[in-house]
Amino acid sequence: MKTVLFICTANFYRSRFCEHWFNHLAQQQHLDWTATSRAVMSELGGGNLGPISPHALRGLLARGVPFPETFRDPMQLTEPDLRSAQHIIALDEEEHRPFMELRFAAWANKVTYWHVGDLHLKTMEEALALADRNVRELIQQLAA
Repeated sequence: MKTVLFICTANFYRSRFCEHWFNHLAQQQHLDWTATSRAVMSELGGGNLGPISPHALRGLLARGVPFPETFRDPMQLTEPDLRSAQHIIALDEEEHRPFMELRFAAWANKVTYWHVGDLHLKTMEEALALADRNVRELIQQLAA
C-alpha cells in the first residue's frame, strides 16, 4: 500500500479533511493508496478543541464519508513520516513552504504544494470545495 501524506499547520482542519476524503474515494476506486496527515507546526493549533475541526466534519458529512468511531488527535510531522510517504502534499504553499523550509529543509522542494487557504483567507465552503477538487484530481492521477 502506498501513502499520500497531507500536511497543514496544525493537522486539525484542511489536512484532516483531505486525509478522510482521499481514503473514502481511494476505497471506492479500489486504489492501492491510503492517506494520512500531519501538522508542520502543531504548536500553532493551541486554540483548537477536540481531535478534528467541526468544519472538516461538516465537509465530510456533506460528502457522505462515514466517520470512524473515534478520531485520533492531531499529530506533529516527523522525518520518518516524510520518508514513508510516496506522495507528500502541503495544503497551502504560501503558508506551509516557510514552515517546511524551517523544520524540514531537505524536504521542502520534494513537496507538492496546493493553494487551499485557511479560514482567515477562504470560507469553509471555498476551502473545502478547492480541497475536494484537488483530491479528486489526485485520485484520477493515481488511478491512471
